[in-house]
Amino acid sequence: MTFVIVTGGIDLSVGSVFVLGGVLAAWGSRHGTLVALLLPLAVCGLIGLVNGLLVARLRLAPFIVTLAAMLGARGLMLALTDEGANTYLVAEGSFFADLGQGKLLGIGAPVWITAALFVAGGVVLRRTRFGQHVYAVGGNEDAAALMGAPVARTKTLVYTLNGLLAGFAGALNAAWLDSGVTILGYGMELEAIAAVVIGGTLLSGGMGFVGGSLVGVLLLKVIQNVINQIGSLDSAYQQVVSGGFLVLVVVAQTWLARRRRVP
Repeated sequence: MTFVIVTGGIDLSVGSVFVLGGVLAAWGSRHGTLVALLLPLAVCGLIGLVNGLLVARLRLAPFIVTLAAMLGARGLMLALTDEGANTYLVAEGSFFADLGQGKLLGIGAPVWITAALFVAGGVVLRRTRFGQHVYAVGGNEDAAALMGAPVARTKTLVYTLNGLLAGFAGALNAAWLDSGVTILGYGMELEAIAAVVIGGTLLSGGMGFVGGSLVGVLLLKVIQNVINQIGSLDSAYQQVVSGGFLVLVVVAQTWLARRRRVP
């Protein structure tokens, strides 16, 4: 999501793609670990690719395109599970199950995988030509095109990457829970966007970094955990406080951006 927002886009489909990836991984686990991983990556990556092509090549609004993808991915998941009535279980004792439940040095394997992906994402965004193209497209798309940056290809790649990672996250979650749970993913796209924005990435694009998004994730979870620890507050206030915190961050970003424009 950080890459997408840095380009000035948005992706509302990741919550539905996440749960679809989990269902596909759980179903594929009966055919081996390779299928359990490749199937959600192929399907979810294809959804991201279609999003990217529609946004980059046809110049459709990212909000509309990814909203349609969100509905489509959720519908596909419901069709595969008979309206959520069927829950596919992960094959016991498989290497795929170990990806979600195994531990290294006392820390769960998903944590190590997530940390590696954060590091890789940070390096790609800050230290590679592709990452510089992402910043250029978000800063000024027309200027990036005049400088020779592959604008359409960059946009297509970031949406494809978002679909791949959402599907992979769903697969890891299925391995952890031992099943492709169908009731997950609702509102997850908003949490992802909130974490990225709280981490310092501008919604207008052109500025942001992966490490900031990690901080945003941790801040959101700290807020939610603090509310859970306060017995006098209902857990429903998590969303109220998180939403208010997001508004404050966006207001602060807007104020700082205006201050920078003042000569």
